[in-house]
Amino acid sequence: MSSIKQTLNRFSQSTWDISYLRGAMIVIFFFFGYSKWFPYEAEGLFPLLSHSPILSWTLGAFGKLGASHALGVAEWTICTLMILGIWFPRLAVAGALGSLATFATTTTLIFSTPGAWEASAGGFPAMGGATGFLLKDIVLFGASLVLLKAGLKRVQRRE
Repeated sequence: MSSIKQTLNRFSQSTWDISYLRGAMIVIFFFFGYSKWFPYEAEGLFPLLSHSPILSWTLGAFGKLGASHALGVAEWTICTLMILGIWFPRLAVAGALGSLATFATTTTLIFSTPGAWEASAGGFPAMGGATGFLLKDIVLFGASLVLLKAGLKRVQRRE
C-alpha cells in the first residue's frame, strides 16, 4: 500500500476532524460571546434583533445592551458545553443542540432584516447589509449537525 493510500486510510478511520470542528466551534462561540458584552455589538445587533420574529422580545425584556448580554451568556453556555463535551458525551450533544438552535435562528435573520437584499442591484440574490455575514451560518448549522451526530454516537457507545 502506498504511503498516500495508508495516510488516507488512517485519516478515514480517525476522529481528528471532529475534534478540529469542535475546537473551531468553541473558538467561534467564545469570541462571538465575548463581543456581546460591549456597546458596539449591542448597537450592531439592534437592527437585526428589532425585526426578528424570534428574537425581538429580548429587546423589550432586557433592553438593547441586556439583549446583547443575554445572547453572550447563551453563546458562552454553548461554548462551555462543547468544551465539557470533550469528556462528557451528553454535554457534547447538548452543546451541539444549542449550536443548531443558534444557527437556525440567526439564519432566519436573513429573511427578517430590512435591506437584506440590495435593492439597487435588483434585490435577491444581491446581498446587502449583514446578509453576507449571516450566510455563513448555513455552514455553521451543518457543522453543528456533524457534531450532534458525533456526540450521539459517543453517547450510544457508552450505553
